[in-house]
Amino acid sequence: MADVEVRYGDVDALKGVSVVVPAGRVLAVTGPSGAGKTTLLWAMAGALVPDRGRVLVDGTPVGTRPEAAARGVVLAPQGNGLAAVLTARENVVVPLLAQGHDPADAAARAGEALDTVGLGDWGEHLVEELSGGQAQRVAVARALAAWPELLLADEATSELDSGNREVVLRALRAAVERGAAVVLATHDPEAAAAADAELALDEGRATWVRPFV
Repeated sequence: MADVEVRYGDVDALKGVSVVVPAGRVLAVTGPSGAGKTTLLWAMAGALVPDRGRVLVDGTPVGTRPEAAARGVVLAPQGNGLAAVLTARENVVVPLLAQGHDPADAAARAGEALDTVGLGDWGEHLVEELSGGQAQRVAVARALAAWPELLLADEATSELDSGNREVVLRALRAAVERGAAVVLATHDPEAAAAADAELALDEGRATWVRPFV
């Protein structure tokens, strides 16, 4: 993204933020609540239109959520966004079917993704039967199954103990190994330390803590 500004009324949520995330790398975006982390991810995802600046994926501007999705941008939102009436497996499969994937391919991707987040044996459980941490891991699996070019994960390690945090971080690395760029918004210093670079936001302004090398 280049010189992106987002305003909510009189509040500047992002103030001239520019950042490039290379393929095959993980960027952690840190900062206090209200710093602009979620706004940054939503702007990258095309879910909101910046008041100024541009968001580009592989050099192509994306201005809407459908445009971003067509370029392989996948958002794993905070709060998981799962359908409680569906099973864990169905929550992963249904979006793939909606995108036109063959049912057998969708099922295979879902199984692989659930295995990656350590929930291969939980696929037939309804979301309402899962713990908060398990549901968060299903949301990560849903994102992984889409084989994203850019994976945007909002607090993906929240509600997780140290062991499950490591599972999710390894899962994000699995996306990187496929060539994806990953942006992880997090309050978790250990998750941030595991990233390749760290960008801190404070009142909408971005400062590099650790740039890409």
